[in-house]
Amino acid sequence: MANTVIKNSNPIVQQRIQKFGRFLSGMVMPNIGAFIAWGLITALFIPTGWLPNENLSALVGPMIINLLPLLIGYTGGKMVAGTRGGVIGAIATMGVIVGADIPMFIGAMIMGPIGGYVIKKFDELVEEKIPTGFEMLINNFSAGILGMVLALVAYLGIGPVVAGLSNALGAGVEAIVSAGLLPVSSIFIEPAKILFLNNAINHGVLSPLGIEQAAEVGKSIFFLLETNPGPGLGILLAYWVFSKGMIKQSAPGAIIIHFLGGIHEIYFPYVLMQPILLLAVIAGGASGVLTFSILGAGLVATPSPGSIFALIAMAPKGGLLPVLAGVVISTVVTFFVAAPFIKKTANKVEEDQFEEAKKKMIDLKGKKSSVVKTTVSKIIVACDAGMGSSAMGASKLRSKIKNAGLTIQVKNTAIEDIPSDADIVITHEKLTQRAEEVAPNAWHISIDDFVSTSAYDMLVKQLLSHPSSSVTHEEEINENTILKRENIKVGLASVPKEEAIKMVGQLLVNSGYVEKEYIDAMLKREEELTTYIGSGTAIPHGISDAKKNIHKTGIAIMQFPDGIEFGDEKGYLIIGIAGVGNEHLLILSNLAEVLDDQERLKELWTTKDIDFLYKQFTKQ
Repeated sequence: MANTVIKNSNPIVQQRIQKFGRFLSGMVMPNIGAFIAWGLITALFIPTGWLPNENLSALVGPMIINLLPLLIGYTGGKMVAGTRGGVIGAIATMGVIVGADIPMFIGAMIMGPIGGYVIKKFDELVEEKIPTGFEMLINNFSAGILGMVLALVAYLGIGPVVAGLSNALGAGVEAIVSAGLLPVSSIFIEPAKILFLNNAINHGVLSPLGIEQAAEVGKSIFFLLETNPGPGLGILLAYWVFSKGMIKQSAPGAIIIHFLGGIHEIYFPYVLMQPILLLAVIAGGASGVLTFSILGAGLVATPSPGSIFALIAMAPKGGLLPVLAGVVISTVVTFFVAAPFIKKTANKVEEDQFEEAKKKMIDLKGKKSSVVKTTVSKIIVACDAGMGSSAMGASKLRSKIKNAGLTIQVKNTAIEDIPSDADIVITHEKLTQRAEEVAPNAWHISIDDFVSTSAYDMLVKQLLSHPSSSVTHEEEINENTILKRENIKVGLASVPKEEAIKMVGQLLVNSGYVEKEYIDAMLKREEELTTYIGSGTAIPHGISDAKKNIHKTGIAIMQFPDGIEFGDEKGYLIIGIAGVGNEHLLILSNLAEVLDDQERLKELWTTKDIDFLYKQFTKQ
């Protein structure tokens, strides 16, 4: 009979409910620590708490009104669109917080994912349309503008609507309470828990109602409706007593995890194994609620997780026995209702059914083992913030991938937001170790420059030659082509600065970086404004109109140990630069880091070791 129910149910509806439940649960679970902190502060310091303190109890309101909804909104947005989505989700959630005078958990569960969805769609819309060098500007301003709009919409529209729905729901629940029908709620709550809607029900619906009631009378029964560990304990005890084999042996451990640790999910597969046991948990839940109602039980805050220790901690002074009585009654009722079903099937339920039930639970929860792919479908370019340098690198690589006719997704993220399904991760050599910790199953490529690197060309070539495989470890993909060893000249005799500029410009021409006309543009730039930057270094480059004469980014270095006159200063290193687009800005930044060490700089002025010079300018 139980199996028939499962087979005849609509699988599409089941999947959607399960997915919805996983998503709502995912918004709450990472923030359980914050709920515990708020609950402990509430239990200890409010007027009816264990250690009443008017000063410290001032934390209770701001945490429940602002902190917890913001965390939920941020998490919801991050689940949809990473850290960027989390930020927009939090901004949007602030709109519903300010737009209502009740804790906006439901509003946060709405606006957080909406914020993530909006920014995700915007990023997809402009993914390949942002000019190189403008990525950070557009990323920041788009987030700010969209966040502002969503916050206003939430404040003016969503907040009042959610507040109205919450008030209506509260009035409905109050009517149920007044009619003495609150135990009936277990018909909905207990099965919903098995579908992993437990956190959504508890923190999205019951907690706001409980907070409002606790503010008036110092405690609330709503905090006990979903968190009562009695039904789960009754199920596990019945399996321990009446089942056989591995299932019987697993029950004691599950009891400890569930009852003492507060992880209710541990008993869900035991119910899924025999869905008829839903009747037992409903009966146990309803009897517990009835006991709570008769004895006037309640808690001062949400016990999270639903451990017996959490219930004891959140019980008001003098109100512990009614709470424990309800837990005991629900445990006993569940045990006796479940016992005949478990006893009847003790010899029929095979261990593989239990394993199947556990797998079903894992699928419901959305936890699937990662699989290393043999084909490349997603490449991530990652940096610390996930905006500036990685965005430019991803834009460049995406263009090369597209021009090569490959259908591989290329995105940029912060290191911490590298997706688990990334096949290849490209990071700066200083960040690779962190990236490997975040995405251990991906293939990692280290580069020394996000924009001016030959790694992208070499990667595309290998993908074209081996379209169904990832990059081999031995492939040297970070070879520098911007600065070649043959373009470093040392020990040169001093000449006038114009002649030095022509010499370094000719090196750029000979290497195919620029056309010959670029040399004239370098001289014109020097006439308009000196390219001497201090520290014995000059960086001749063309005026902006000369970019049309640049084929690709390149650098040439000439060393003049006796110096070149630049007004009152002497330049010992003349570094010619040709930058495509705004790439030269990043090159200048790298050079500034290399030239920051005065002692090393003086060595660069006199060394005859070209390899030493090369390494100093290419390792950053």
